[in-house]
Amino acid sequence: MNRTTLSLIAGATALAAVTGFAAVTSPDTSGTGTAAAAAELPVERTSLTCPTPSVSDLAETTYTSFTPVIKGTGTEGKAELRPAATESTDGKPGKDGKKAPDKDDKDDKGGNDTTGTAAKPVLAAKEPGKPVAVEDSGSESPALAGTADGKFAPGWTVQQTTEVAAGTGRGLLGVTCTAPDTDFWFPGASTAADRTDYVHLVNPDDSAAVVDIELYGRDGALETTAGEGITVPPHSDDPVLLSTLTAEKQDNMTVHVSVRSGRVGASVQALDDKLGGDWLSASVDPTGSLVIPGIPKDATAVRLVAFAPGDADADLKVRLASPSGQITPAGHETLHLKAGMTGAVDLGDVMRGEPGSLVLTPTGRSVPVVAAVRVVRGKGAGQETAFIPATRPVGTRATVVDNRAKGTTLSLTAPFGAAEVKVTASAGSEGGTAASKSFTIKAGTTQQIEAPVPSGLKGTYALTVESVSGGEVHGARTLTEGKDGVSAFTVQTLPDDRGLVAVPDAEQDLSVLQK
Repeated sequence: MNRTTLSLIAGATALAAVTGFAAVTSPDTSGTGTAAAAAELPVERTSLTCPTPSVSDLAETTYTSFTPVIKGTGTEGKAELRPAATESTDGKPGKDGKKAPDKDDKDDKGGNDTTGTAAKPVLAAKEPGKPVAVEDSGSESPALAGTADGKFAPGWTVQQTTEVAAGTGRGLLGVTCTAPDTDFWFPGASTAADRTDYVHLVNPDDSAAVVDIELYGRDGALETTAGEGITVPPHSDDPVLLSTLTAEKQDNMTVHVSVRSGRVGASVQALDDKLGGDWLSASVDPTGSLVIPGIPKDATAVRLVAFAPGDADADLKVRLASPSGQITPAGHETLHLKAGMTGAVDLGDVMRGEPGSLVLTPTGRSVPVVAAVRVVRGKGAGQETAFIPATRPVGTRATVVDNRAKGTTLSLTAPFGAAEVKVTASAGSEGGTAASKSFTIKAGTTQQIEAPVPSGLKGTYALTVESVSGGEVHGARTLTEGKDGVSAFTVQTLPDDRGLVAVPDAEQDLSVLQK
């Protein structure tokens, strides 16, 4: 076996280890001596984490799990989510200070209390192509962590949606559960007097993780009192209140979560005294051009927050991709970001009754940046807020779950070239038949499409978007829930689910090893 072939196999193995585990295809035995083109194979294992939903006794939380039907995945596998937090089983106090139960302890039903051992799954998938959902209520709803393997791994998507009727952060809070990783950027967080923002760090592994949290405001890095070397115990969710890390009050800041050892899932929960609350998911990794898709057409205020993490300033063109094409927001043609400083601009009522997406591109030299928007809907006491981060394209395939018969809106944008996509609505969680429809998105536009709905729908359903041809597509789904005059809503983006891994075919002539 020559050195090139060894490198190909090593590269494929490394990529599979990062994205999941993929089976390697049969070697090329044509005798031509030329390796075939890389094959895309379904990943065989995926991990996800979901943060603690709420501390409100009024919270009503729904967890929804879904895997699309994908060819070539085999017939075996499972997808399970369990409570992320477990107590010690040696009788010592767990992270919350409570002693783990003895073996003789009984639960409320008279059985053995298995807290601290392998808890039963909170959410277990039954079959690809059909979502499953469970509901929980109150402040004790747990953070979750779990894995999917075999036929459930590629494209596995989990949504956590919480309704809070009153109090700080009231409204509809939604988040797509995240894969554990080592680096996250959150532009749009705040330590203002009317905000209560937490960074949730979920450790799904058997060993502790060590995390640094850096905060960047309008003048640069903020001095933090306890942001370095945070130990996140195994199998736990550690919510860190940002205002405990710095004494400075900043309306707009960027949070950087970096992991020294181990890995965590990270999300920011942003709770406002007057404007409700929602989850702020991580921005796409720093890059020169960004797309923030799916800003609702009835948004009454839009604030763009961006950050350049390197040593160079960034100058960006700001464009709004509307249904008719890209336009320049009046008075906000460009955005200048000083290196290491968070920049923010209020775009006001920029939507004017039409859905849109923000497209940020360099005016000259490309400098990596991260960005997100805060969106406000409603007026007066009925206002509510949500966040949309810059996101990866849909790519091969992306899925969003917990769609409802009413209040679901799907927006797609093709910022750099026309594209064709296929949108599939899954069977309902409690009944219904899947349906698909194709759409063409014109270059430079954002379209609020009439997505298919399962016939005979009962329960909730998943929407899967697949790229067919043309340029890159970015997407976002808005859920709305109007109650007591409050325009409750939440927005989730649709980045590529990374359910496929490229594995190059390579010759496997082992005769050289036998000489």
